[in-house]
Amino acid sequence: MHIPSKYLKYIKISGVVVAVLIVVAFVAGLIAYSKREAILETLVQKAKGKAKRDYGLNLAIVNPHFEGLSTIAFSDVSIVPENRDSLLQMSDLHIKVKLLPLLLGDIKLSGLKVKSGKVQLTKRDSIRNYDFLFKKKNDDNANVSSKPNYAQLANKLLNQLLYKIPDDMDLRNFEFLIVRDDSRMKFYVTSAVIDDGDLRSSILINNKESVWHIDGTVEPSDNKLDFKLYAEGKKVELPLIEQKLGLKLNFDTVYTQLKNTKKSGDEFHIYGSWGIKNLLINHPKIAANDIVVPYGSIDADLLIGENYIAVDSSSVIHLRDIEARPYIKYTVSPTKTYELKLRTEEMEAQHVFDSFPIGLFESLEGMKVAGKLQYSLDFFLDAAQPDSVRFSSTLQPQGFRILKWGKINLQKINSPFIYTPYEYGKPMRDIKIGPENPDYTPIDQIAPELRNAVLTAEDPSFFSHRGFVEKSIRRSIATNFKEKAFKRGGSTISMQLVKNVFLNRQKTLARKVEEILIVWLIENNRISDKRRMFEVYLNLIEWGRNVYGIGEASRYYFDKSPSNLNLGESIFLANIIPRPKKSLYYFQPDGSLRTSLRGYFKLIGNLMAARGYVARDTNAYGFYSVRLKESLRQQIAPADSVVVDSLFEADEEDTDLFLKNIFGGKKPDTIHVDQVSKLKVIQEDTTLSRAEKRRLKREQRKKEREQRRNDD
Repeated sequence: MHIPSKYLKYIKISGVVVAVLIVVAFVAGLIAYSKREAILETLVQKAKGKAKRDYGLNLAIVNPHFEGLSTIAFSDVSIVPENRDSLLQMSDLHIKVKLLPLLLGDIKLSGLKVKSGKVQLTKRDSIRNYDFLFKKKNDDNANVSSKPNYAQLANKLLNQLLYKIPDDMDLRNFEFLIVRDDSRMKFYVTSAVIDDGDLRSSILINNKESVWHIDGTVEPSDNKLDFKLYAEGKKVELPLIEQKLGLKLNFDTVYTQLKNTKKSGDEFHIYGSWGIKNLLINHPKIAANDIVVPYGSIDADLLIGENYIAVDSSSVIHLRDIEARPYIKYTVSPTKTYELKLRTEEMEAQHVFDSFPIGLFESLEGMKVAGKLQYSLDFFLDAAQPDSVRFSSTLQPQGFRILKWGKINLQKINSPFIYTPYEYGKPMRDIKIGPENPDYTPIDQIAPELRNAVLTAEDPSFFSHRGFVEKSIRRSIATNFKEKAFKRGGSTISMQLVKNVFLNRQKTLARKVEEILIVWLIENNRISDKRRMFEVYLNLIEWGRNVYGIGEASRYYFDKSPSNLNLGESIFLANIIPRPKKSLYYFQPDGSLRTSLRGYFKLIGNLMAARGYVARDTNAYGFYSVRLKESLRQQIAPADSVVVDSLFEADEEDTDLFLKNIFGGKKPDTIHVDQVSKLKVIQEDTTLSRAEKRRLKREQRKKEREQRRNDD
């Protein structure tokens, strides 16, 4: 092919330039090579000065020198924080770096060899030898108002991590020691070798208590890692976590795989998967017993943007035979938002029940079902507008039916059974829930006023909902988020009933989830009708100290049968359901109610009137007719009425003070803040129209203002 002469001139000029650059680079390389020991010594001195100045670390490096073109060797290296225990010691250290990335300003390890070493993290009382890790660097040029770009930061950190994984490694006799006051955990690496991408290691735990292995393949140049952690002949155990958090945690094998990373626009993607085999969890807040997950994993697409971190919906969670697609997103600015979505395709119902972690739902273990199930969850909360929280949770059945019960027959609620209430973990007594108990009262023999008062106060939509009221749950989430504590629950009568009849009274996360599942089974499979459930509820719940069921309660307080309760007595009994042990507190020594309770009577009475249960009444709906029976009045001590009134007229902002004074600073688990805040009770009543709610709220606020003026 003929090349025009004018182009030949440019090619010759380019060739001369390239040749000159090569000569200059070669000469510079020769000069640098001849001066490299001096340059290395200068860099070592700068590193020592920076470590001392910025972090208070005494860095000692003995005999730094080059071996060959790109290998740096050290006889000994040590790091000792000022006035702290020694942090690091290594001997016979050889580091080989890649030349091309080094010319571009990156340090990428090609090889690493350590003959022996030790890293020691200590915490004695409040003194730690690793405090420098949390020390903020002083940078006068830093823009304090600037916010980090999480995508750029994640990209940089991951690349730095991958760059520091050598292509070849030979680590021997390396000890990693964690000391926390009197507890110690020692990891002794007898060998950790990377040879042509294959990783093999052997780690002795606490002087041969067990032997761990981290094996797999590492290809940092291709952004790929694939390895697993397991122990020889036993589980991997983490006693330090148990000592610090009370969480017992062990497993057979954990798998980690980094498949790829990609920068796409303003997003940084990390593609990987993580799995675990035979995970055991035990914590008193999670469950009363061991929970075992035979196998669980997630194939995840992790998205990191400028101001958010997310798990994309293309990710898949595997839990035995269950597959679910999650979407999780946490946004930092301009306001903090939390978003969670979870969805499954239609699944065989038996596969779902078989995939539950062992020990999580003990009462349902062994249950046989047929049909299909599909689950979806949608949650969104903006920290700046928590009241607008979005929440929906749906378990959709298709031809679902129960073929065989598990450990507990949920139909027992339809026949007489024995109920054993517990106090502080101890059984109180056995109570027969059925006609053999003389105090048991069929629902038709319970005064309508009592039934309607309880429904109004506890669960106005009980006869129309299917076990849950999502609106109430949303309000509970918003309240608890704003208060940064659990101040309000969303339990329905169905949930309270299941908790009492089928489950232990231990307050654990597993028990709460099991309660929700059993409620769904009962309500969606028509295992028991609503009237029967309400009847059992009224005959089973606590109404006072060692007082259970409406039959005992009506006789205990008023020496009446449940059929003869009047409106005032009914509203009083509805009022004490959330706090039954404080029931006598509401009475004066003469047996009348304290005036502080009038507002509650007017509130519940107006709500009942709005629903057509009672006629409108300007005389506090039977408040003045309530009289405690004579034999109980001697148990009541005189009290300062001003203090009492101020407690019961508390508004929403004073709720915590109210609870603290009434319950001695400790709230019982059954407290319903809806009962304390009168305006919230109105808002929760789903049977009222918006206009009725507005009217009742205006009336309530007016009554509160009048009451405060009277008290003043």
